[in-house]
Amino acid sequence: MTSSRSCKNLILLIYLSISLQFQVASSLSSPSQITSNPDAAMLSSTLTPKIITISETVWRKAASNHSQRIRHLLQPGLTPLEHNINSGKSKRRQQHYIDDWTALDPVNPIYNFLIEYYGLKGAKGPRRLARWAPDPKLLWEEHCNEMASSTTIVSSSSSVEKEQVYKAAMKASHGLGGVLLENANIDDLGGTLHMRGGVPVPIMVEEGDPQQDTEQPQLHGVLYNPAVFYNRHSPLNNNNNDKDDGKERKQQLLKTIAPFQWYTSILKQTLNSDPILHCYGLHEWAMQYHPEGADPPPSAKYQSSLTLRVSRQVINDTVERKGVRCTHVDALRFFAPAAGPLNHHGASLQRMDQLRLEQKGCVHAHMDLLKIGLKLQGFIDSELMVDILEVALAARKLDVEASPYDATEYGAGIVPIETNEGRKVYRERQIGLMQRAEPVRQRLLDAYEVFMKIAFDESLLLGSDEFVGGRGKKRTPSVVDDNVVMSKSNTGDGPYVAPERLAMAEPGGLPWRKNLIEKS
Repeated sequence: MTSSRSCKNLILLIYLSISLQFQVASSLSSPSQITSNPDAAMLSSTLTPKIITISETVWRKAASNHSQRIRHLLQPGLTPLEHNINSGKSKRRQQHYIDDWTALDPVNPIYNFLIEYYGLKGAKGPRRLARWAPDPKLLWEEHCNEMASSTTIVSSSSSVEKEQVYKAAMKASHGLGGVLLENANIDDLGGTLHMRGGVPVPIMVEEGDPQQDTEQPQLHGVLYNPAVFYNRHSPLNNNNNDKDDGKERKQQLLKTIAPFQWYTSILKQTLNSDPILHCYGLHEWAMQYHPEGADPPPSAKYQSSLTLRVSRQVINDTVERKGVRCTHVDALRFFAPAAGPLNHHGASLQRMDQLRLEQKGCVHAHMDLLKIGLKLQGFIDSELMVDILEVALAARKLDVEASPYDATEYGAGIVPIETNEGRKVYRERQIGLMQRAEPVRQRLLDAYEVFMKIAFDESLLLGSDEFVGGRGKKRTPSVVDDNVVMSKSNTGDGPYVAPERLAMAEPGGLPWRKNLIEKS
């Protein structure tokens, strides 16, 4: 624990040292001088800098409730402390002693997708889900009034103390403001709170003050604001008029923004789609498809700890009955090669096809809400993250129960989609799950849109907010083929194309990043 605290103290001291270099020119002496910082004034058209303080009592209770909800959802899939997966380095054992989080069971079919799909490995995976952060919507004008009365309580400090906190928070945030968690300390970061996005707000001391030389600087709290994290206070064009430098910075920002734009597009496409309710989860069966004379399916080893509940012939007959109608591009790579031609949506798909195919009835699309939500961690409503996890686990359970595996020892039932009755049950549960996921998906889209408006300069986002409409139709002239996202204000800087967007998925094929499409 001592080693962990020393590391955190070092990180804090480095942060404060670097931060001071940028803050020498700041002169925010009172709340009335918010716009005296030109960088803060630059945001005034869309976002007014402000400090919203959440009292320690309120945020610690919210963080504790969040952690308890996560533990309740994950408990059936957590390994006991004595499991060999939890043995290893002393640091890991120390962390277990601190918070009792352990790793998820890699052979539990309902929970192992969190490890295999979303990288929530070891005890740090559940711990990551259990961390808390405030909702950045508090900073957005349209949402601030409706949320502040119920979620924020400003501490009952004296006016002088409030003034000191305000000055320190504005200095730490480069004049952009943020949501300040009262009395949060360095030990909270990476434990109770998300390290990502957390800005320590040190108590400013006079030169010669004994506190100046302490190993662990005292904090007013920890502040969160995506605009600070993504350096929105730095101008797109430097004062030295170096066009090449400004161009490079803009390109780097476009590269940073691209994944958020991509996921925004996926969420919009899915919400605007028509559901396909006759797939019956056959992707799991396609992975085990092995007709006579064909090579053994590479994915036969998948879920190797489980036995098949049906014969190989039943699997083959079920897949061949009417073929496979799988719209999830990530699933195709795990098909047996012989099953590829039986997929009605193609035996070979590109990543860009996801914008055309993703639809709201897909069980895996509901699971992937977690992947999309994890991308925003530190800058997303923690209650929404719990709701996303609930939907993802419910989707996974149906996915496993409709598979050809016997997972009853892990608390899963059986949905025998090889029969007419089983297909009827699957469809009913698929519809119920879709209806449950719909509002969660909409809230996640809203979170993405607010996040991007706060984090990035609006000139970079122009033309990207309507990337794609229903069924993959383009809706603005700012979008071109091959997922090239361009700003309407682009002056020849050129777009950024994520390499994995130009990749191919084939049954038994390589991962996206290793199966890129050749550029002509």
